[in-house]
Order: sequence, then C-alpha cells, then structure tokens
Amino acid sequence: MVSLFAGFCLAKQEILTDDSLTDQVRIRLANDSVVKGGALQVDVKDGVVTLSGAVETDKQKERAEKLTRKTKGVKQVVNKITLRK
Repeated sequence: MVSLFAGFCLAKQEILTDDSLTDQVRIRLANDSVVKGGALQVDVKDGVVTLSGAVETDKQKERAEKLTRKTKGVKQVVNKITLRK
C-alpha cells in the first residue's frame, strides 16, 4: 500500500514539469472561447509562466492571465501580452 502511494506521489510530481505546464497552459488558452489563444506564446521556467503575443482586447489579455494563474503548478505569471493596433 505504501509503495502504491509513493508511486502516485512521484507521478504527481512528474506532471508539474515546465514542459507539462507549458502544454497545460497552451491547451487552456487555445480552448477558451474568449482568449482563442493559439497565437500566444507560453514560456515556463521553474513554474513561472511568461505569456507573450498580441490579442484584440483587454478582456482577452486579462482572461489569459487568469486562466494561466488557475493552472495547477503555476507559481507566477508574467503577462507581456500586448494589444493589437
């Protein structure tokens, strides 16, 4: 029983790598009807997510940051998203 629990804990830690966080955030942004995040760049370093790219509205920018903050394992969000002119 203990080894099963230890294995589960190790599996949970593997999910929270920078690469997996990048994938999780990209999926959330791309699937969101407000953000439509396919054109946004997502970079992760030690759990700190930097968002960049351009969107049409402030609402999209704010929503992208909010979705990213709610992603499990994200420690901080640096929002460098700009508005298209």
